[in-house]
Amino acid sequence: MAVANALLVDGFGRIKEAVHGAVEGLTREQLTYRIDPEANTIAWLVWHLTRIQDDHVAGVAGAEQVWHHDDWTSRFGLPFGPDAHGYGHRPEDVAAVDVPPDLLLGYHDAVHAQTVSYLEGLRDEEYDEVVDRSWDPPVTRAVRLLSVVADDMQHVGQAAFVRGVVQRLGV
Repeated sequence: MAVANALLVDGFGRIKEAVHGAVEGLTREQLTYRIDPEANTIAWLVWHLTRIQDDHVAGVAGAEQVWHHDDWTSRFGLPFGPDAHGYGHRPEDVAAVDVPPDLLLGYHDAVHAQTVSYLEGLRDEEYDEVVDRSWDPPVTRAVRLLSVVADDMQHVGQAAFVRGVVQRLGV
């Protein structure tokens, strides 16, 4: 496996480990705890970071999103459109993501598996391909993948922070 592929697989693996660390052992009440009425919950943060990974990686891979392919849309039963991924969500939308931990982790693990499968097959020359011309400069495959890692790491860090608050407060 090329060095770039191995680094990205490692990065996404760290995200998966951190997601499990933020979610495992918590109840639905803990997953939906809000530090204040407009704060994001662990459940929403993990759903959102996973939706973004699913959407963006499937986009550069030219693949169907796991969310649609494996019918996670129905399993989650959220009151959003089938392509929702959290951008622009209001506090009431955040509150609507109230699902059991095994569902959150199952979806994340399925997205992770598709991500790794895609990354393992990437060729070095594919990293420089432009995948989005709506930005200046245009976005390459490498930049898009790295931005997903960065975004996911920020959100899983936020989820870990909320978990710490939940545990300290004894929620």
